Amino acid sequence: MHIVLPGALPGPDAARALLSHLEKTAPTFVGWLAAGSARTQSVDPAKSGCTAIEQWQLEKAGFTPDANQNLSAGLGPLWSENHKIDPQEPVWLAELVHMAPTQSSAALLTSDDLNITREQSVALFDSAHSLFEGTGFQLHPDGVARWRVIPPPGFTFNSSSPSLVSTASVNDWWPQDASIRPWRRLFNEIQMLWFDSPVNVSRHRQGERPINGLWLFGGARPSQLRMSPTTDDTLSHDALLGPFLAQDWGAWLATLSQLETQVFKPMARHGQAPVLVLTGRNSIVTLTPRPFARLSKWMGRGRNSWSKWWLSQN
Repeated sequence: MHIVLPGALPGPDAARALLSHLEKTAPTFVGWLAAGSARTQSVDPAKSGCTAIEQWQLEKAGFTPDANQNLSAGLGPLWSENHKIDPQEPVWLAELVHMAPTQSSAALLTSDDLNITREQSVALFDSAHSLFEGTGFQLHPDGVARWRVIPPPGFTFNSSSPSLVSTASVNDWWPQDASIRPWRRLFNEIQMLWFDSPVNVSRHRQGERPINGLWLFGGARPSQLRMSPTTDDTLSHDALLGPFLAQDWGAWLATLSQLETQVFKPMARHGQAPVLVLTGRNSIVTLTPRPFARLSKWMGRGRNSWSKWWLSQN
């Protein structure tokens, strides 16, 4: 069994401050840390175009980028809900997002933060569809939060995932290639079209943020994924991710305590420790249970050895 915990690796300063609270907050979790053999992997979001957890998902799916692609390209075929796409056809997705102006740029909120209904998605799709006519881009349904975009021949750029863009200024991730200018023009037209759309008027009345943009990413082919045919025994719990991104470490500890009660302790009662996959901003740590780990614990070995990589993995 694998348990994946995005946001479970705080940065160095926070990790140091949280260390003394962990055993009291989540003793089962700490026991797994102490009993595991850690493999630490450094990641570079600026190069990959995706977050650490997205990189782990792509690696698990066996994605191999082409020479001119970054890892983020694989998120197109990985996340598409249309399973009838030609395996050799590039898959670009456009995610429904909220763009909020800042003093120097804009901030992005992903669809996960917007509570988008199917009815809203359909209405916005119908309104935007006509804008694509004659542009060389085609728009097709895919899911509630993301639509498929078929670009004109020769269109390509190294995209960044919406989740990664949401962690910084949008300008940090807007590519400046001449090839993407036609999409940027279309993006601006969509923003103007949706400014006072009935969907967003209704969302404003309900206290919801407007859906005012489409973030384009992906571009890889389904054939570049080599997913294992074996039964997936992976459970992902992303409750730590929100407090992690907000750097709200009190809420992070409270969430870890809930996971201890609701997830870790019940699993520990079955006796076998899981493989843990922990991610932060720039690292992935995979913890595999060591043979005879319980015996070494009682012999006093390795009880606190996990704290070395916990404090240094960033």
